[in-house]
Amino acid sequence: MPHLHLRARHNATSTTNGNVRVRIAGPEDSEALANLAALDSTHPPSGPTLVAEVDGELRAALSVPDETVIADPFQSSADLVELLRARSAELSN
Repeated sequence: MPHLHLRARHNATSTTNGNVRVRIAGPEDSEALANLAALDSTHPPSGPTLVAEVDGELRAALSVPDETVIADPFQSSADLVELLRARSAELSN
């Protein structure tokens, strides 16, 4: 497997539902990831993780190594997961 270099590049876009930001999770996100995982009845992702925020609120996350996804089941997240997968693919190339 090729080595993955995660650059601190942030992607942001505006939608009718708010401002979306995709970024690499940092240590400061551990509590928010744990809360999101609890909502999704699973464990937080391990390893390098991409997160999608809507108006500053964490809504979805993707583990880059294994593409495991967690998302807020009470919010629409299919588009966010698609963005996370697209960004992960960009980072892998």
